[in-house]
Amino acid sequence: MFSIIGLIPLLLIVVILLIIGGTKSRQGEGGENMIKKVYVYLVLFATLMMAIGGSVAAFMAVADIIAPTSYHQSFEEYRQWGWEKENGSKVELSEDELRANYDAMVVAEKERALERAKNSLIKSFGWIIIPLPIFIYFQRRLNKADSV
Repeated sequence: MFSIIGLIPLLLIVVILLIIGGTKSRQGEGGENMIKKVYVYLVLFATLMMAIGGSVAAFMAVADIIAPTSYHQSFEEYRQWGWEKENGSKVELSEDELRANYDAMVVAEKERALERAKNSLIKSFGWIIIPLPIFIYFQRRLNKADSV
């Protein structure tokens, strides 16, 4: 089954082949200028897609920070496996000790999920901040070329 992501490289190859074919037929009509414009448009497209992807990822990370969803086992499951080993022997913990250990495990898991979401948010900002100046530069370059 084909996915859209799998079709993107194929689509880019077809576009490049069409551009090359078009420029060969118009060698004397400014084909080099057309290649430059296509290059600028490809850079604009790639950087725009990176910024959009980073924005979506940043939104998802903010959603994970605001409303975290983390899985942790229920207290009944934890109680079933709530044995601690001391000197090679198994010791059954009291209900209060089990509950305290379980609550500590839940808090630790929620903190880990929050830290992962913050880390993801920082990485997502990288996908926005890094390509954005490149996009702006090539956009201005394209506008200058069109006005001339």
